[in-house]
Amino acid sequence: MEELIKNPLFNPNGDTDVRLRRMIGGNTTNLNDFNNMKYPWVSDWYRQAMNNFWIPEEISLAQDTKDYPLLDAAERTAYDKILSFLVFLDSIQTANLPRISEYITANEVNLCLSIQTFQESVHSQSYSYMLDTICSPTERDDILYQWKTDEHLLNRNTFIGNCYNAFQEAPSAENFLKVLMANYILEGVYFYSGFMFFYNLSRNGKMPGSAQEIRYINRDENTHLWLFRNIILELQREEPQLFNEKNKTMMKDLLEEGIEQEIKWGEYVIGDKITGLTKQMINDYIRYLGNLRWSGIGFGALDKAYAAEPENMAWVSQYADANLVKTDFFEARNTAYAKSTAFKDDL
Repeated sequence: MEELIKNPLFNPNGDTDVRLRRMIGGNTTNLNDFNNMKYPWVSDWYRQAMNNFWIPEEISLAQDTKDYPLLDAAERTAYDKILSFLVFLDSIQTANLPRISEYITANEVNLCLSIQTFQESVHSQSYSYMLDTICSPTERDDILYQWKTDEHLLNRNTFIGNCYNAFQEAPSAENFLKVLMANYILEGVYFYSGFMFFYNLSRNGKMPGSAQEIRYINRDENTHLWLFRNIILELQREEPQLFNEKNKTMMKDLLEEGIEQEIKWGEYVIGDKITGLTKQMINDYIRYLGNLRWSGIGFGALDKAYAAEPENMAWVSQYADANLVKTDFFEARNTAYAKSTAFKDDL
């Protein structure tokens, strides 16, 4: 399909009429005008994302340093591998998002992507803080780079990484849609077996600080998911020809592959070895999330058998709510001004 053109940084001949603004293929001035936005949802997103500001080091990991050496072998292996997976994904996101911004011609959406890029950096910092606190330097380095030596980890990262590289190598409209879908899958499916693992540790009385770090990360990821969902929905209105049967099949195939990989990953690192979680619980919950994601971009049910949230996984969304847990002054202050239900994971 037609190659997209990068936005010029300085464009005095850009359109000043907000009605002419487009997600791609527009003629932007790159002027950030907060009073004139084409997409009304951007204002709410921007304010919510700004209110979500937090600092990883202000969450205490004192109990975690005591708990980590006492984790059983399966818990510790899962903890290490999941952290290795998460830190890589947030790192590659930090590098990938500016590449997407180069081709989006709605500058207010690029403002949102700039905030997301910053938040992905904070997430990487958070994982590093967790490792620096609970591990020796040697253990830390081994965990950080397990994605290079663990075949399962490498396969997962390759799936997303190849989608990102394909767009950089050939920035066509079709590859742009593919990279948007890959981001939507990453934010809405790829993280969740890892998140539920940390929440499950916490409900078993272990690693409470790690779970709280994940809560704040999870809250950010919900806003990122909401952002990419809206970008895709706006493109459906502005570029309907892009959503032909071939591309919808491509999007569906990507989502189904992401679901299968997340399930296999959960079975590999968690399986039936962790108290409170089973392979079946992971399977049912991830398929439920996949259903939410497909319907969230207007394509209906992916699998009607998983239309409802599994009853035995209702605790995940409760643990994910950063506003429900206040264990010190910082958390109380943070949740007081950031409390919102606008971006709960019910898309």
